[in-house]
Amino acid sequence: MKAVAALGERSGIAPILRVLDVAESTYYGWLAQDRDPSPRRRADAELLDEIRQIHDRSGATYGAPRV
Repeated sequence: MKAVAALGERSGIAPILRVLDVAESTYYGWLAQDRDPSPRRRADAELLDEIRQIHDRSGATYGAPRV
């Protein structure tokens, strides 16, 4: 999405999305989800942060079963 936004400044978003075969509504839906993520997406992000902290504290030795 960042690349589309950066390139869109020069040539517009619509032509880039056509080349990528992505509907404009899909692109703008992604932007809306980034601005206001769903409760599930927020919970997943918090869980991912906690998993990364545990992994870092273990010296990167814990795998999925121990985390």
